[in-house]
Amino acid sequence: MSTKHEKILQYIESLPVGDKISVRQIAKEMQVSEGTAYRAIKEAENRRLVSSIERVGTIRIEKKKKENIERLTFAEIVNIVDGQVLGGKSGLHKTLTKFVIGAMQLEDMMRYTDAGSLLIVGNRIKAHENALRAGAAVLITGGFDTTENNKQLADSLDLPMISTSYDTFTVATMINRAIYDQLIKKDILFIEDIYIPMTDTAVLKNDETIHHFQKLNEQTTHGAFPVVTHQNKLVGMVTVKDVIGREENELIEKVMTKNPIAGSMKMSVASAGHRMIWEGIDLLPIVDDDNILQGVISRQDVLKALQLAQRQPQHGETIDDLVKNEIKVLGDDELIVEFKVTPQMTNQYGAISYGAFTTLLAEVGSFALKRRKRGDAVAENMTIYFIKPVQMESTLTVKPRILDMSRKFVKMDFEVYNQQVLVGKAMMMFQLLER
Repeated sequence: MSTKHEKILQYIESLPVGDKISVRQIAKEMQVSEGTAYRAIKEAENRRLVSSIERVGTIRIEKKKKENIERLTFAEIVNIVDGQVLGGKSGLHKTLTKFVIGAMQLEDMMRYTDAGSLLIVGNRIKAHENALRAGAAVLITGGFDTTENNKQLADSLDLPMISTSYDTFTVATMINRAIYDQLIKKDILFIEDIYIPMTDTAVLKNDETIHHFQKLNEQTTHGAFPVVTHQNKLVGMVTVKDVIGREENELIEKVMTKNPIAGSMKMSVASAGHRMIWEGIDLLPIVDDDNILQGVISRQDVLKALQLAQRQPQHGETIDDLVKNEIKVLGDDELIVEFKVTPQMTNQYGAISYGAFTTLLAEVGSFALKRRKRGDAVAENMTIYFIKPVQMESTLTVKPRILDMSRKFVKMDFEVYNQQVLVGKAMMMFQLLER
């Protein structure tokens, strides 16, 4: 049984792309309070089903798949550049394939401008018109306006005309940054990308018996099931181990594990995988903020998703990627790591940032543990000392040393040198993840 919140989200998703929606309209259509409608619309915005634009309203946009997430809608462009829509509002849901900077002669400009493009240009009225007729949207920089004829043309062609107070270079930088951020998001898989929805999930009710478990086990061959109330609220998990030696008429709620570990839609797949390995579970229930079951993921789903992500050809580089790219392993017996500090890793004073330094030590520690065949590990806590500032373009030498190791924890000491001068020390504790 779906909640009011879920029904509103399903209704929004069923609306045609480009439709305008409002809190009042949703509240009236779905017969709910305006507060409930507002919360559902904000959730739809988080799920990238709608986009809200100042002075325009909220419009239904196409939900993006992972393979084309780096393509932005014109509605998102408006928000990125803090723009004003001059015309073509009904086309804001469309995605742009490329953007063209209009810093050339009109004829040359039009050679690069085609359908699906976004022409970024100043107050060149003829260029605005020609771009629209070529099927491209227009972003006017410097806060300039355009003619009424061009606005009417944009409305008739459903091609947005947007004005922003920023200059052309700044706008291009902002859009590039947004696309780059999208590429990073594309590389990070979330539970919502891979989970098995509630409609396809085998579940048991808390007032059913072990006999029902055995029947469901025969039908599906699954060894674990979420246990829910009749309102689909998650109350437990039951596995084959829980029912061994029990009577068939015994209630599920008597043998289930109460308050089970659960995940959310916004949890990363990598995080879910680590947690499942750490806790020794094969099936993770996925719930919303009200603990209503949304679906499940299995350990096999996680492994397949991570393998798929590694095969994706495009990705955006995070600070972790930048640090890993600069790590060079030296020495066969004793592990020594060489590392170059690039400008992206520095703070406002030109010295290596705390975040980059921490990432470097965590990566070196993980590498040292893998050399000892201890598998994956996560840094639990750390104490770091900067003895001397480390400037950009410096080449560091990192020497890790394992102080103590148990079945689940490792304590490690680090010394960091710059041209044989000690510049930093650290003590870190790692949690070992069960394989």
